[in-house]
Amino acid sequence: MILHIKNMVCDRCIMVVRQQLENMGLNVGVVNLGSADVQPGPDNEQLRLISSQFKLLGFELLDNEKDQMVERIKTLIIEKIHYTDLSDTHLNFSQYLSEGLNKDYAYLSRMFSDAEDTTIEKFIIQQKIEKVKELLEYGELNLNEITWKMGYSSSSHLSAQFKAISGITPSQFKALKQGERKPIDKI
Repeated sequence: MILHIKNMVCDRCIMVVRQQLENMGLNVGVVNLGSADVQPGPDNEQLRLISSQFKLLGFELLDNEKDQMVERIKTLIIEKIHYTDLSDTHLNFSQYLSEGLNKDYAYLSRMFSDAEDTTIEKFIIQQKIEKVKELLEYGELNLNEITWKMGYSSSSHLSAQFKAISGITPSQFKALKQGERKPIDKI
């Protein structure tokens, strides 16, 4: 049985979910961002216990198809932005999502907007800006290198999006020394 899990955004989330399920005595197969394979499937009482334990950790079991699809959209976006180099891809996110989920992009877009009260495009921009904040805090790359790494066409385009989302420029953010970053699962 595949459990669909909301708010899994990193390798630590995968580790925590695996540990929780194993601590409950379940046989856990593959765990990915947003899902865990448990064989045999847990009964209703175990599902209730899993759900309550996950809520304590900031996760949530998803039981309807629409919520599962929205979470899969988020997971694909997060994986691509936070865990791959966008510099050489010239990625078309609508095509990427359509192919990754085997659904028409217009359908995915409507579903996402209805459920999240924002568009996929805005979600992508917010994720990219949070990744830019992370890279700025590390201080290993300058703005032009970050622009290239994140797949932006120019540093002015990146700066304009950054200011629109955060209210300050990238250089102002960097000068703060301790910028205000949002956890990925809160975007």
